[in-house]
Amino acid sequence: MRFSHLLARAVWVVGLGVSAAAMAAGYPERTVTLVVPYPAGGATDVIARMIAEKLPSLWGQQVVVSNRPGAGTTMAAESVARAPGDGYTLYMTTAAHTISASLYKKLNYDPIRDFAPITLTATIPLVLVTTTALPVTTLQELIAYAKAQKNGLTMASTGNGTPQHLAGELFKARTGTPLVHVPYKGDAPMLTDLIGGQVQMAFVTVSAALPYIRSGKLRAIALAHPEREAAIANVPTMSESGLPGFKAATWFGLFGPGSMPPALREKIYQDVARIVATPGMTQRLVEMGGEVNNSSPAAFTKVIDAEVKNWAQAVLLSGAQVD
Repeated sequence: MRFSHLLARAVWVVGLGVSAAAMAAGYPERTVTLVVPYPAGGATDVIARMIAEKLPSLWGQQVVVSNRPGAGTTMAAESVARAPGDGYTLYMTTAAHTISASLYKKLNYDPIRDFAPITLTATIPLVLVTTTALPVTTLQELIAYAKAQKNGLTMASTGNGTPQHLAGELFKARTGTPLVHVPYKGDAPMLTDLIGGQVQMAFVTVSAALPYIRSGKLRAIALAHPEREAAIANVPTMSESGLPGFKAATWFGLFGPGSMPPALREKIYQDVARIVATPGMTQRLVEMGGEVNNSSPAAFTKVIDAEVKNWAQAVLLSGAQVD
């Protein structure tokens, strides 16, 4: 009886492997939906649409981008977590996904267990910028100036619990710089007030800050990245500026529901990687201030594990929490 049970189980397991491989080989047979947890026009949406426009040439099927903003990306994430892992619902999101694991008290899904990492497409580092009215040009001058002020400096962000906010909290903890957090609802209103001098400094994605740095409307102090970025090659890194090891970025990665089989994840990764590696898309990502990653599912999983730990520390330092 025991032998026959083990044999039946072995046949069942092999059958699962064969069916998963067959699914991957025949995929896709209909339209694929690519969910984006932000409104149209932002960096995540732009990258998702660049990929979605090219995939039909490989797949012979349309890829439709579905923008589902709201609740700090958790509304879109929940819908993907509940979808079948057959590859017809994919999810392009950012570092907010790993932050949510620590930020939210209650979620109707597990940000790690309920998602299958497919590929990390690109990373866009954060750059520390100030209003041009501040009499500082270097990181050490900024820290010294802030400490000399009675109430410190105001630090804007794109919202509570965002990478921009949490990077600021980590910076505050590492340097002892007195900062008063001023949250905004997105890049646009934050940058408007920063340029106007209503707030004094912020961590901003290179893609969002780039036009204002180039036009002289904002002053770039230091890049929160191990290496300088070609788009702003004259801006030193945090390490070069006297704050070693300080890095903060947002990234753009592709996921599927957690039940997606490895063979299907690998196929989708290989196809998306071919598109991202084309000169045209690589150039576009670099022009946005991005670093092209094109990471495999296994490599992306390691990034996520590290990100969860890093942002958990930042959330703890900030005291940010969402019920």
